[in-house]
Amino acid sequence: MTAAAGSQAPDFSTRNQHGEEIRLSQYAGRPVVLVFYPYAFSGVCTGELTTLRDRPDLLAAAEFLAISCDPMFSLRAYDDAQHLGFSLLTDFWPHGAISARYGAFDAERGCAHRATFVIDGAGVIRWSVLNPMPAARNPDDYAEALANLRA
Repeated sequence: MTAAAGSQAPDFSTRNQHGEEIRLSQYAGRPVVLVFYPYAFSGVCTGELTTLRDRPDLLAAAEFLAISCDPMFSLRAYDDAQHLGFSLLTDFWPHGAISARYGAFDAERGCAHRATFVIDGAGVIRWSVLNPMPAARNPDDYAEALANLRA
C-alpha cells in the first residue's frame, strides 16, 4: 500500500451518496476510518457495511467513510436499500483516483481493493489493513485500532 501507518493521510474531495461535497480534511480533530470496498450491492461488501451499520460503538468512535468506484447515484440507491447511516463516497471520476492515492486501487478490475485506513484527529494514518477480494474484514480490528488512538 502507498499510504502507510505513520504517514499523513492524503486529502481528497468527492461527493457522498446525497451529492454533498466531502473533504477528508473537514474531519480534522476527529478520528476517521476510510473503508474502501469493491462494489455496492455485492454480497461481501454489503455484509461488511451492514455489520458496521449495526455497530453503534464503532460509529460513535470515529467518522466512517466508505469509498467505492461506483457512481453517486448507485451509492444513493445502495444506501436507500441498506440504510447504512454513514457516508458512501464516490471514487467514480476521475476513476479510482482516491483509491490510487491510498494504494488501494485494483487497475485490473477497475475497483477499489478491500482496504481500511484508521486516521487520527491530526490526519495521520495509524493503522491499515488490506484483505483479499473475497475475504471480509473483521470490525473488531477497527475497534482495537480506534481504542489504541485513545490509549
